[in-house]
Amino acid sequence: MIRASVKKELLSWARKRAGLEQDALVGKFKKLPEWEAGELQPTLKQAEDFARAVHVPVGYLFLTEPPEESLPIPDFRTFAGQPMLRPSPNLLDTIYACQERQSWYRDFARITQAPELEFIGSATIDTSPEEVATHMRNTLGFDLDAWKGCQTWTDALRLFIRQADKIGVLVMVSGVVMSNTRRKLDPSEFRGFAISDPLAPLIFINGADTKAAQIFTLAHELAHLWLGDSALSNIEAAPRQGFPREEVWCNAVAAELLVPITSLRTELHTGEMLTDTLSRLARRFKVSTLVILRRLLDAGQLDRSSFEEAWKQECDRLRKISQKGSSGGNFYKTTVARVSPRFAHALISNTLEGQTLFRDAYRMLGVAKTETFNNLGREVGVMG
Repeated sequence: MIRASVKKELLSWARKRAGLEQDALVGKFKKLPEWEAGELQPTLKQAEDFARAVHVPVGYLFLTEPPEESLPIPDFRTFAGQPMLRPSPNLLDTIYACQERQSWYRDFARITQAPELEFIGSATIDTSPEEVATHMRNTLGFDLDAWKGCQTWTDALRLFIRQADKIGVLVMVSGVVMSNTRRKLDPSEFRGFAISDPLAPLIFINGADTKAAQIFTLAHELAHLWLGDSALSNIEAAPRQGFPREEVWCNAVAAELLVPITSLRTELHTGEMLTDTLSRLARRFKVSTLVILRRLLDAGQLDRSSFEEAWKQECDRLRKISQKGSSGGNFYKTTVARVSPRFAHALISNTLEGQTLFRDAYRMLGVAKTETFNNLGREVGVMG
């Protein structure tokens, strides 16, 4: 039996990188404690299986020391006012997958001579959030009356994504890594990210978050594209200290885009209880009650101390609400949403024309079968 020459430190690092305790893996790898203690080495097959279990390239286990893994885009996340620590394998693999799709689409856009998008980088952090929100609304065709007319938050999110897709933004929404439902993304680690590019701007939204939160994340990341910035974000709607200036600015733009202060004031009812106001306006504007709270503060309807108390109470209330399991929805619609309709249409068309290998298309789409690929083609209108 041939043993793999791997260092015990690399095995421990790979497990901890995945956020796993030994107890979570010993059922499958009974000798793991001995491997990490340096008393025994795994076989090559065991090392390969272990690498898959902790989502790390098997070659990493044969390095002399753990590699330095840094995020490939600027990290604007904070926790308690401090920068976030090591990114999870799920987050890293999600960013890498999105970068591969973006690279492909950028080349596709160049070949098809698509024009650069003028709104990318059209604003600066010194531009007023109100001015940028107005420009975004006009560019997107964001009709507030149509927005308010959406029956549900899901309908509003779909409309918002269609508007962003129409102006050239690749919007990808998923709660898992690629199509692996066992690798769920954690909204507490990140809510979304933007990767700016004049030909292939990309926004990823953590689909494990609430629909109301996803709507705000899309607005926030669009503001990053207007700055021409790439960014990884976890900021919530509240105007808080301790976040980078860009994040605070993008939040202000997102809040004004979704809930214009002038429209908010016309919707206020004298003498209405705050809880009733929050519930009514959240339904009206298709945002979370937390966004409404923030806008009430912006409008001078709440002072800072009242806002902070109400924010804490509302956060506590939302945490106690049990999350009902999703039915899963339509598989093909979900798959298209994970990679963006614009990207899926371009990739499938290009593959059928013989310009992209089916193998590469399957990988980027997260599918494995020809039948699935063909059905996705029908879903995006490429195949009859």
